Formats: sequence, structure tokens, C-alpha cells
Amino acid sequence: MHEYDDAVLNCFLENQGQLFSENVAESPEEAEAFLEDCMAVVVDSPEEVEEYFEEAGLDPGDGDVMEASEVFDVGDGRYLIVEG
Repeated sequence: MHEYDDAVLNCFLENQGQLFSENVAESPEEAEAFLEDCMAVVVDSPEEVEEYFEEAGLDPGDGDVMEASEVFDVGDGRYLIVEG
């Protein structure tokens, strides 16, 4: 089971529209449950985001993984990756 702190949960709640057409969570508890179900990961750098995409065989579309809709900038140097 993953542990998501308040910064990660708030980032997802505020920005979930970048990946989903409608909200999938309305509260931190719902966000945590959703992220756990998706097996979302938190990484510590842009390099780790790129590694994740390479290892998972994901195509970000335009080539820049940092601009992919699955990547959420937590704002403290970490990134949340949610596979929609």
C-alpha cells in the first residue's frame, strides 16, 4: 500500500482535471483511495519521471514526459504519476 501525504493529495485534488474529464475524487480520503487503486507513484525528480515512463513503456505523446497529462507537479520537487 502506498502512503500519500497531504501535499500529494491536495495536488491531485486541485489538478485532476488535467487527466480526467470529470472529478474522480472530492476529498483527500477519496483521492487517496483512488491513487492507491491506480497504484500511482510519487517520484523525486524529472529524471525519475523519465525513468518511470521508459520502464513502463509509456508514450507521453509529444515526447516530453514532463508535459504528459499523467504527471502532476506536487510543487516541492516531487511528481505524482497517475496512469489514467
